[in-house]
Amino acid sequence: MALTDFILFPVYVLLFHLFFSRQRKKIEDPLLKKYHQQGFWIKVIGTIAFTVFHGLISPGNDSVDLYYTEGINIARMIKADFSNIRMLFIAGKDFDQTLLANPFNGGYFRGESNYFVTRLVAIFSFVSFNNYAVINLMFSMVSFSGIWKLYKFFYEHYPELHKKLAIAILYLPTFVFWSSGILKDPLCTGLLGWMTYAIYNVLHKKERIVKNTVIAFVSAYVLGIVKSYILVSYLPFFILYFILSNFNRIKRTFFKVVTFIALISLGAIGFFAVSEKLQQELGGLALDKLAESVKMQQTNFIMMADLAESSFSLGVDFDGTNSSLIKMAPKAVVATFYRPYLWESKKISTLLSSVESLVLMLFTLYVFLRAGPIVFVTAIIKDPMVLFCFFFSIVFALFVGATTLNFGTLVRYKIPCMPFYVIAMVLILEISKKRKAALEIEKAAS
Repeated sequence: MALTDFILFPVYVLLFHLFFSRQRKKIEDPLLKKYHQQGFWIKVIGTIAFTVFHGLISPGNDSVDLYYTEGINIARMIKADFSNIRMLFIAGKDFDQTLLANPFNGGYFRGESNYFVTRLVAIFSFVSFNNYAVINLMFSMVSFSGIWKLYKFFYEHYPELHKKLAIAILYLPTFVFWSSGILKDPLCTGLLGWMTYAIYNVLHKKERIVKNTVIAFVSAYVLGIVKSYILVSYLPFFILYFILSNFNRIKRTFFKVVTFIALISLGAIGFFAVSEKLQQELGGLALDKLAESVKMQQTNFIMMADLAESSFSLGVDFDGTNSSLIKMAPKAVVATFYRPYLWESKKISTLLSSVESLVLMLFTLYVFLRAGPIVFVTAIIKDPMVLFCFFFSIVFALFVGATTLNFGTLVRYKIPCMPFYVIAMVLILEISKKRKAALEIEKAAS
């Protein structure tokens, strides 16, 4: 970090404040205005925390050493020779490794997702004077724009739960922190929000269909480049949500059949298209080779265990078979949501997550005991929104927990599913409360 970070950052915060203030004027609902303003300033604070932590407290990370360093390097080469602008359009695997600013970054660009983030840093650098803090802010604002769309999606379904939804989406500490700087995660969270709200506008609200269709496809395409497995675990359950929530509203049998076939086809096409893309990517987790890929990922983490003090074990022997993966699933899901435990946190970066994980564990136990096992399970099965949020977060947690045996990486990789898991618990609790209230009214009437 340099002195210019502290000078330029407030200027760009003001510019983004003016931009989002103008957007806020279009919002008629005073509650939404309040949360939009709060969400913006929380992201600014998150960006400051991210910049200080990665720039001063814990240097030597992907944000600085890979994405920022190589992105600025590409920008400088373009400024020196404009013909190098082709570097912004070539595939990562075609990048000349001898041009890297840091030779130790050799090989990272074989993964297109790494090069995409680096390419974006290079583009942002042209309007930020190569300023690390400002580029962090730009990534953070991309995330905020999509996170806000995600909040609107849930708010329009459950306006009475506005505070709890804000906690789950806008205020969640690790979610805010890890989506506020130069990483893949801000892009993923932002794109997920944009894609969700765009698909919702097309299939449910039927508003600006062409525009929202383009937004949905672009968001899904870029998300597929950055982290394809998010789409694999997300799209099937999101499409299923629309099938279940809209099926009973259709009166005529013919239109029911047509709608059902159309939505199933859309879900299948999206699901298998993403699966095929995964098979083509280097190291991608193809569905038919999931167990083999998990074994490879685990082996890599185990080999690095002596070098990484934050490495951990699930305590389950994994032999690379699907049956072994199923046996490992419960501990993988638990690791994603509830670890690191307080006594497992050896770094500042994991301490915040361990406290949050403890709170999440206690909240889950509270919901389960308050609702009871029967209501807990039936709420997941019968309510389309709960089913969507719960199963997406569980499948995603399984993938992350099974392949990521390092707490430092785990706390970052899991953030896309965290709001959905919290919302699932909140909705189950609300269903339980309404059920109990209805029973009390029934008893009083009798």
